[in-house]
Amino acid sequence: MTDPHPDSAPDAGNDDVEDLKSADAVELHRAVREAGEEELDRPFAALFWSALAAGLAINTSLIVEAALHRDLPDVPWRGLVVSLGYPIGFLIVILGRMQLFTESTVTAMLPLVTRPSWWALRRTVRLWGIVLGANLVGTGIAAGLIAAGLLGDDSLRVAAIEISLRITELGPWATFLNAIPAGFLIAVLAWTLPNARDQAFWIILAITYAVAIAGFSHSVVGSDEAFLLMFAGQVGVAKALFALIAPAVLGNLVGGAGLFALLAHAQVRSDKEDGHG
Repeated sequence: MTDPHPDSAPDAGNDDVEDLKSADAVELHRAVREAGEEELDRPFAALFWSALAAGLAINTSLIVEAALHRDLPDVPWRGLVVSLGYPIGFLIVILGRMQLFTESTVTAMLPLVTRPSWWALRRTVRLWGIVLGANLVGTGIAAGLIAAGLLGDDSLRVAAIEISLRITELGPWATFLNAIPAGFLIAVLAWTLPNARDQAFWIILAITYAVAIAGFSHSVVGSDEAFLLMFAGQVGVAKALFALIAPAVLGNLVGGAGLFALLAHAQVRSDKEDGHG
């Protein structure tokens, strides 16, 4: 039997092959850089409201973890199951295209390292300041609602406080060091997503679950826990801000912008210099 459309079959096959191909490092660099350039050009209000929504939504991670912690028996494997709640907030925020500070560390950094200038540096710092500030406002509001018993019942509040107390086990320097791999992994996530296509859900789930079970310090989720402890009277304002949140922010920046973004850019620059890009 002859093909009624002989000219269309090869093209369709080629299209299928192209769909199965993954973007190389140069293409990923361009996609993430262009996304960063769009973020740098967004007006203050758009960045602020998106980041505020992210700060509120990321609280879902703590809520689900607390519910699992409350309802599961105290057995050795409970922590592994409780950590399955950690990715929920990230799934909502990232798939909902909200502004999250740790994602912005790599997306905003690539335009800066590609075309360094004082203008690009100012725009990058502006973006980070707006997004981080609004994220913290959002987590502060959400934590205040939990502490006041307005978000969930008392048993959920107690479980959330118990989970949050884990961040007090590390001092400022240890928190800083512990936040570096978290920043690196979330930057990997931001780098991978343009190539993820239909696997985005599973990639977000896997990477953020890895952050959770390893106990790495994430500045935004950690701020939710720190604010809850502060409102519950477990820690003072100074400790919450300067011993728990600030070191995590700096560590995430080092891991995301300082390590991953520079390494990713160096890889692509080397490819281009060798004529592969």
